[in-house]
Amino acid sequence: MEGVWAITIRIPTLQALIKRRILVNFRATPEVAARMIPHPFRPKLHHGHAIVGVCLIRLEEVRPKSWPKFLGISSENAAHRVAVEWTDGQGKLCEGVYIPRRDTGSWLNHWAGGRLFPGEHHLARFAVKEDGKHIDFGMNARDGQVGVQVSGEEADTLPADSCFASLAEASAYFENGSLGYSATRDPGRLDGLRLKTIHWRVSALRVSKVYSSLFADRARFPEGSVIFDHALLMRDIPHEWHQEADFNGAKAPADCCAVK
Repeated sequence: MEGVWAITIRIPTLQALIKRRILVNFRATPEVAARMIPHPFRPKLHHGHAIVGVCLIRLEEVRPKSWPKFLGISSENAAHRVAVEWTDGQGKLCEGVYIPRRDTGSWLNHWAGGRLFPGEHHLARFAVKEDGKHIDFGMNARDGQVGVQVSGEEADTLPADSCFASLAEASAYFENGSLGYSATRDPGRLDGLRLKTIHWRVSALRVSKVYSSLFADRARFPEGSVIFDHALLMRDIPHEWHQEADFNGAKAPADCCAVK
């Protein structure tokens, strides 16, 4: 099994359509967020807050670049993430997201993730209902490790208590975090993947219910250390996924919902 997962031949670029993407964002105390991420990453702060969350994304027409759309596949996916920054070997400040856990409703994504393209995925069950602008989203991992629930409807503005002053400020913050590094079965290696959107467009999602079992876990997040901040919604965005070089030598945290 270890030999199979050591295969590094991967499709360099995938193209697809983001049919629906919900970014559910929480503000967290930097000290607690720092325990989730491996060295040399550190939380990317916004007005003194670390930003953690979960990306809930429906992808359609997923296929290697230059393949016709009718050969593409569709899937529901979830990725718990932490906004991070780090300094590279040349002293340059870099930013992106660290992803301790990915889940998918697709058996193909589960099998191919980490083999044919970066990002190892757990299998999960998804239940999504959309009625006009209203969305009810539910995800439960088959291994019982994580669950997510979100209900809301499209809106023009962020919540009044958000740490972001405007929708435009939040949009820019997340657009700049297009590079993600995902935990793998190898604690010293992270899979690198960059999202390149053809155009970037977000709206606010006014949330009536929000729950992530990861952020509700008081062993990881003591009471008051993580608070829901806002949610963003994206629809019908053509994009590409570009493989980045793996991050080797990372020192993964001992208990961070990592791939098992």
